[in-house]
Amino acid sequence: MLELNNVTIIVVTYNSAHCLPALHMLLGQCPHVVVSDNASTDGTAAQARQLWPHATVLAHPHNLGFGAANNRALAQVHTPFALLLNPDCELSLSQLQQLLQAAEQFPQAAVVAPQLVDAQGQPEVNYRWPSTYWASKGPAATGPASVGFVCGAAMLLRMQVCQPTGFFDESFFLYYEDDDLCLRFFQAKLPMVIVPQVQALHRSRGSVKGNAPYRAEYLRGYHHAQSKLLFAAKHISPRAAQKLRWQLVWQTTLALPLRVLVFSPKLIARMWGRLRGAMRWTLLKGIA
Repeated sequence: MLELNNVTIIVVTYNSAHCLPALHMLLGQCPHVVVSDNASTDGTAAQARQLWPHATVLAHPHNLGFGAANNRALAQVHTPFALLLNPDCELSLSQLQQLLQAAEQFPQAAVVAPQLVDAQGQPEVNYRWPSTYWASKGPAATGPASVGFVCGAAMLLRMQVCQPTGFFDESFFLYYEDDDLCLRFFQAKLPMVIVPQVQALHRSRGSVKGNAPYRAEYLRGYHHAQSKLLFAAKHISPRAAQKLRWQLVWQTTLALPLRVLVFSPKLIARMWGRLRGAMRWTLLKGIA
């Protein structure tokens, strides 16, 4: 399988030890693997070293964020391709080979991506046109198609094509870093191709476990709000970001009492994080 020598698998982890066994069927057979661990406290880095002695494990002293941790791993890549794979995504060896074959069919493509499906096998919406240009509509792709965005949970990058544009903007700690990256590829006229015949299982929100689940949900909401506003300030306008900020504050403030009545602790924690993230965001941070 000479084509496997052409790709480096990159997995960014944060308290993701529970996900590693499901990745073993792929990572155990690929010669080039980088695990970029964001200061996990559940032994993720040690378990990765034990499972994959051939892998490079980057154990960061603190949580760098998703994009920054990917960038550190991408700096280690010496192969023509890099596959970014979330810990909660499962891709078989044959599916990876199909992606590599598709990449050979589209040598100008910066990104080739699989169709993500949930645990029930239902397709997720993991590709579209750039949201800053126009809304996507119409039926799903039935064959390889050029798109304007693919979800960062699973994307095959052709390094030589991507490098002039750069990789992740580290201002985005979590969320919207893939929106930003794909929009920059789109603006640089670099094709991104979805291959719907290749289906990767995505256990959404399954990559992180820990002893403080409500704290984790709070941080999801917090960083989602912060990154949403940063994206608006960077790619639309500072004024649009300020307007969106107040919309988030008022919408979340009005919705929180309903969540309390229904009483979903995780949703309450996430919405409280969203409110705090919107309130603490500043325009200076958004345009820095």
